[in-house]
Formats: sequence, structure tokens, C-alpha cells
Amino acid sequence: MIESDTVAVAQVPGGMEFVLARQDTDWVVRVGGRTLMSSRMHDSEEALAEQALDRADNPLSILVGGLGLGFTLRAVLDRVPANAKVTIGELVPELVEWNRTHLAELNDHAVNDPRCSVVLGDVFETIKRPPSKFDVILLDVDNGPVALSHAQNQRLYGEVGVRLCYDALNPGGVLAVWSAGPSARFERRLAGAGFDHEVMRVAARQGSRARHVLFLAAANGRPRAAMNHKRRG
Repeated sequence: MIESDTVAVAQVPGGMEFVLARQDTDWVVRVGGRTLMSSRMHDSEEALAEQALDRADNPLSILVGGLGLGFTLRAVLDRVPANAKVTIGELVPELVEWNRTHLAELNDHAVNDPRCSVVLGDVFETIKRPPSKFDVILLDVDNGPVALSHAQNQRLYGEVGVRLCYDALNPGGVLAVWSAGPSARFERRLAGAGFDHEVMRVAARQGSRARHVLFLAAANGRPRAAMNHKRRG
């Protein structure tokens, strides 16, 4: 096993400890001794942005819930125009700072893009009281609707959270959720809130057999060619 060097440590709500470490050429963030995110496994995070934006008509207002290592944000910025507004909801202030310092070259200084604004705190609150309606909401918080490591995140993926997402979207807006695995219960919640949705299984990284799951949901059940694809995987 390749040894890793601790670069920075942050204490987060709930008594958890976030550790940013360098492992050879890779960056990892660990929580409670286990790897939460890694720069080696980011293709599915980029796919989250790509698939959601492909399903939105002229997306100019985007919420990215969960900054991580900045791969999803970078994928958004590479696909939206200069007049787009991208709101980043992130609970851990140190993670934002790490993206501006240690991780800046990893995601091409994404957080410093003039189209971005950072809202520190639980993204649930931003969705509950949005500054304005969003065209796209991207959620990559915890492990998605399954295998949560922080119990409070359940409210984001529960019935109330899903309905709040629906209300925070412009008509025809798109909600995209990254998940470590499938969840029939979450699919039922999306349908119950009025979303027309599909589920995609995507590679964690190119050439890997590991798969992550994307829930892609359009508000108002508005017909879209992209949303009528057959479920993949």
C-alpha cells in the first residue's frame, strides 16, 4: 500500500475529522479513517454535471451541493456560459479553503471563477430558502441517499428534502443526485414529488468496474427527449 502524507485536518459538525492527504500523485479526503473522496475516482462526479446540464434548457442558475475535490464544479464551469451563476453549498469551510490552495491546480482554480459564489453551511438550508430559483441542482453530499455517514443528511434525501428540491427549481429544471448505489425508495420519493426521473450507472473512473449511480430528475414531468432514455446499466 502506498503511504500517504497528511496535509491538513479539519473538525466538522458532529465531531467528525476531515483529513486531507496526499498519496503519491493522488489527493484523498478521509473521514473517520476511511476514504470519502479521491482524485483517482472522479469520472462519475463529472458525469453528474454533464448529464444534468445536457437535460436542462439554457441552464444559467446552478446549485452545486457538496464541493468535494471540485471535479463536479469544474465540469459545470466548462459547460455553462459567461453569464451563468453557480452557487456552491458546502458545509466544511476548510474544504473550500483547500480547494483554493492545495487543490487549486487539481480543478483549475474552479472556486475562484467569477461565476461562482460560495454559501457556507448545510445545502439543505439553501434549497429550503433559495436566493432565487435554480435551473439545475446537483447534489453530491455524503454517499447519496444510501449508506449515509452523517444522519442529518437523511433530511436532504427524504420526502421533505426532495419536495424542497422540486420547489427550488424553475419549471422544467433538473435535479441530479450522485449516489454510491441504487435506491428504490429514493426513486419512489422522486416520483411522489412529481419528478420524471431516470437512473444511470456510470463508471467511477475510466476502465474501472466500480459503478456509481446518478438519479436524474426533471421537474413538472415536462417531456424531454433526454429524459425518455431507457434506464441504463
